[in-house]
Amino acid sequence: MTGRTARVLLAPDKFKGSLDAAGVAAAVAGGLRRTRPDVEVRCLPVADGGDGTLSAARAAGFALVPVAVHGPTGEPVDTAFARRGATAVVEMADACGLGRLPGGVGAPLTASSRGLGEVLVAALDAGCRELVVGIGGSASTDGGAGMLAALGARVLDETGEVVADGGAALAAAVTLDVEDLHPGLRDARILVACDVDNPLTGPEGAAAVYGPQKGCTPADVVLLDAALDHWSDVVADAAPEVADARDVPGAGAAGGVGFGLLAVLGAEPRPGIDLLLELLGFDEALEDVDLVVTGEGSLDDQSLRGKAPIGVATRARAAGIPVVAVCGRRLLTDAELRAAGILRAYALTDIERDLDTCLRSPTPLLERIGQQIGHTHLPPTAN
Repeated sequence: MTGRTARVLLAPDKFKGSLDAAGVAAAVAGGLRRTRPDVEVRCLPVADGGDGTLSAARAAGFALVPVAVHGPTGEPVDTAFARRGATAVVEMADACGLGRLPGGVGAPLTASSRGLGEVLVAALDAGCRELVVGIGGSASTDGGAGMLAALGARVLDETGEVVADGGAALAAAVTLDVEDLHPGLRDARILVACDVDNPLTGPEGAAAVYGPQKGCTPADVVLLDAALDHWSDVVADAAPEVADARDVPGAGAAGGVGFGLLAVLGAEPRPGIDLLLELLGFDEALEDVDLVVTGEGSLDDQSLRGKAPIGVATRARAAGIPVVAVCGRRLLTDAELRAAGILRAYALTDIERDLDTCLRSPTPLLERIGQQIGHTHLPPTAN
C-alpha cells in the first residue's frame, strides 16, 4: 500500500428503526476522515431484499420512479421502483409491507400483496424486463394472490365472482384465470431476493412461522394454512404443466408471495444479499480496497442466516480484504464473528449504555466508532 492513501469501502445495511444504510455509512465516513483526512472512502449502502432495498439501489445509481399503489389494507401509498436501463428493483416492504399498516395494526386475514403487483405493472409498462423483487417485510399472507390480481389474473369463486383480497378469502377460490396476465411478463425475467426456505404450508409454512409476527392468533394460523393449501390446489389446476410449487423452498416467503412468483410467474429465487450485491456492483467496488466496513442494527444469530453483513464479509474475505463491522448491539462472540469473516465488531452500546440514546441519536456514536476504526485498522499514512 506504500505510495497511496488508504481506501475504505463502507457497505452497511440499515440500523432498523434508527438510521438508514446511507446514514450509517455517512456517519462512519465522517469519523474516518476526522482521524485520517487522507483516506479515500466509498459508500455503498447495501440491503438484502427487505426494507431499505430501494435506498440501496438509489445510492448505487438507480433512478427512483414514483408509483401510487394500494397498501396492505387498501389505503393509497406512494412508493417507487428503482430503474437502471431495463432493470427495475422493486421493494415489497415499501409498497405493502408491515411498515405500511395504518397505525401499525396488523390485518392478518385481509392484508394483500396487491400493491407489489401494481409496482410490477408500473415497471413493465415502463419497459423494464428484468425485475428484481425484494419480498422481505410483507404484511400479508395471501399466497401472492393480490399481486397476481394486480398483474391481470382473476381469482374466482364458485359463482364466477372475483374473490376478495386477503388470505382468508382464498378458501372460497375455485378458479385462477391467467389469460389476461400483463403481456410484458412474456419476455420478462423475474429474480426474487429470498432468504427463507419455508414451504407454503404446514408447520414450517408461511402462516405457522410468520403469521404470529403479522398479528395472527392460533385460530388465524389454522384458517390461513388451510386457505393457502386450498389455494395451491387451485393454482396447480390452472397450470397443470408446471410442477406443484407449494413445497419448494422459499414458497412460504412473504406470506406465500414466493409461491405466487415461482408457481405462476416462473421467477428465479436467489439469496437476497447475493442478488443485491451483484446488482450494486459490489465485487467491482472491492478493487484496490484496503478495508471493508459493514454492519446492521443487531449482529446476532439472525445475521448468520444470510443477512447483509455476512454476505458482505464473505465476498470481501474471498477477495483477501479485511472486514470490520458496526452495529447497534452485538450478540455474537468473537469466534462467531471470525468464522463469518469479521475481524471485529464495534457496537453503539459499547460506548453508550442507554439503548434509547443509541436508537435516537446513532450518528455521533457512529462517528466516534469511525474514528476508532481509523486509528486501529488503517495502515500508517503514506509518505
